[in-house]
Amino acid sequence: MSVIPTRPWVLVTGANGYLASHIVDQLLLAGFNARGTVRALSKGEWLSEYIVRKFGLGRFELAEVPDMAAPGSFVTAIKGVSAVVHTASDMTFGPDPNEVVTRTLKGTRELLEAALKELLVKRFVLTSSAAACSWSHGDAPFDVDENTWHTDAVERAWASPPYDGSRAWDVYAASKTQQEQETWAFAKQRKPHFIISSVIPNTLFGPLLYPGKQTNTSTNGFVTGVYKTGWAIVEYIPPQYHVDVRDIARLHVVAISDPQVANERIFGYAEKYSYNDIMGILRKLSPEHEFPEDKPDLKPDQSRILRKDRAEELLRKHYGHGFIGLEETIKDTVAHVL
Repeated sequence: MSVIPTRPWVLVTGANGYLASHIVDQLLLAGFNARGTVRALSKGEWLSEYIVRKFGLGRFELAEVPDMAAPGSFVTAIKGVSAVVHTASDMTFGPDPNEVVTRTLKGTRELLEAALKELLVKRFVLTSSAAACSWSHGDAPFDVDENTWHTDAVERAWASPPYDGSRAWDVYAASKTQQEQETWAFAKQRKPHFIISSVIPNTLFGPLLYPGKQTNTSTNGFVTGVYKTGWAIVEYIPPQYHVDVRDIARLHVVAISDPQVANERIFGYAEKYSYNDIMGILRKLSPEHEFPEDKPDLKPDQSRILRKDRAEELLRKHYGHGFIGLEETIKDTVAHVL
């Protein structure tokens, strides 16, 4: 039995993003309505068009929030919703934590305060990131659980200036780490009337929701670039875990609807992969295409995700299957460019 009544409204921040758009899609498939925030209404027109074509009128609406960090930014958008999914954060990958981290934290505080004033809200789900836990590495085994935080990245991000491009990834990791930590601190200190959970995805692959109209490809573009330019950004991503964007979207739906999911970090780590694994799949899909050579001496990610099975159990419970495998997710990732 769901903790949310039939056909309620759910607020999804940053709704035109790669993952957020899939969250909207999965919410509607599950019987919810969705209101999506965007910085400008024009940025969400493609999503509205997609939703109307698939679900008809009346199931989705856009709300303009030009600056999530501005005082009262979410007061109007949150009216009448029963749940909140917060995916928006500063994704500029700027090197200055005073800008990136500060803006992300301000936006999260504004949304939490707005949710505190909207008594209809029963669930608040934060989209976190594996970067809030650790960077992958192949040096030695290490464990990741609900108490794991990327404190090293936070220290590096806030080290004394100059703020040059070399610290951009650590600043991003610090923003996600501190965003999630602040959300849990809010839950502990303010004891809100709504349940808080977080979903933690690792590298997201999978299809675009609306190829040809959707411009923000995010990590989807890590792979598709090999067809367009001859190289893929994923070449520079160390071996780690992948997860399909649709599975992560479904876990967000579970987090707002399953009464047995409460106050927990849900780890969206499907299986380990490397650049060479992806190139092997692409060669199989497009044997006539010339791809870059494999990278020698890749060390596999040594992390052990101690709560990994929980997410897979939730997917099986609600959707009848576990995580989508690497070959299927890569096939769907590149389908629109083949």
